[in-house]
Amino acid sequence: MITASGSDNSSDAGSAVLPKLPVIADTKGRVRVTKAQRRDILAALARSGESLPRFARRIGLKYSTLARWVQVSRAKPVGRKPALRLLEALVESAPVAAAGTVLVLQLPGGGRVEVADEKQAALAAMLVRALAKPC
Repeated sequence: MITASGSDNSSDAGSAVLPKLPVIADTKGRVRVTKAQRRDILAALARSGESLPRFARRIGLKYSTLARWVQVSRAKPVGRKPALRLLEALVESAPVAAAGTVLVLQLPGGGRVEVADEKQAALAAMLVRALAKPC
């Protein structure tokens, strides 16, 4: 496996093999990897099934660095709204009532309203609203 020193240590036969990664250390000794390399490391971690500390030790990264990468990779993107999804909706016209069909409304107190025409439906709705208001 690739260690911080860049050597290949393949003594662990059961572990996943990472591609050879060029290890770059800055002036403070921190390991620098590209985003692609980071994705490869995280994918290898997921495939390996190893614990974070053991995997970090095996590939030569500090546990805290690897734990932070995992945390960031699992986090939801901040400040991004989910993509807008548009759905097509079809509205079908209401079936035409057969001739002679009557809607009967039974009102509280025994009142009864019969609606036989769609023009009367609007008037019946206004009546029901008015009756619902307190006196």
